[in-house]
Amino acid sequence: MFDTSSLILFISSSWLLILSPGPDSIYVLTRGISLGRRAGIISALGVTLGIFVHTAFAALGISVILMTSSTLFLIVKTAGTLYLIYIGIRTIINKKKIMIEKDVFTNNKNSTLSCRKIFLQGVVSNTLNPKVALFFLSYLPQFVNKETFSGSLQMLILGSIFAIFGVIYLLILGYFSGRIGQWINTKEGMMKKIQIISGSILIVLGIRIAFVQRN
Repeated sequence: MFDTSSLILFISSSWLLILSPGPDSIYVLTRGISLGRRAGIISALGVTLGIFVHTAFAALGISVILMTSSTLFLIVKTAGTLYLIYIGIRTIINKKKIMIEKDVFTNNKNSTLSCRKIFLQGVVSNTLNPKVALFFLSYLPQFVNKETFSGSLQMLILGSIFAIFGVIYLLILGYFSGRIGQWINTKEGMMKKIQIISGSILIVLGIRIAFVQRN
């Protein structure tokens, strides 16, 4: 079993980290404001699945391979950078009028397809961020009790707890950012400005990944 004091420390530090403004929060916030409440919520779910992926990688030792292989690290970092920059540019140059009405998200395409696309973007953007892999590889082992059961299983459990806390916060953030987007949508010409700002933020997040170092 987990040591009680370590578990309390893990829970409290996890919430402090989750509530601190970071790439995940910014990503969900921009998607919610620019695309609506449903998009914000779906982005939150996608990002959280990416957290589960990194947790599994850390537990199985795949993250260690990523951190020790300069070539693989560069490939993942480059892919993450280009992907977020691509999404940002597409957001800026999108000429289709996006209507945000209550909890319905449409942009002149099939709603199910759009939701699936937003979800996958959240998953991919987080999974291809080596900084997240670095974080879980350095954070989770600190709370593993080597005197009890499998360290890998403990990391999976701790990572899952972190992801559950994260999705609670991100879902709330996505919901209320969508409400902000609804209000902005009532302002003439404001949505295009929000698209430009949101796209620019995504590009900046992509550029930040380019400067992540293995150490």
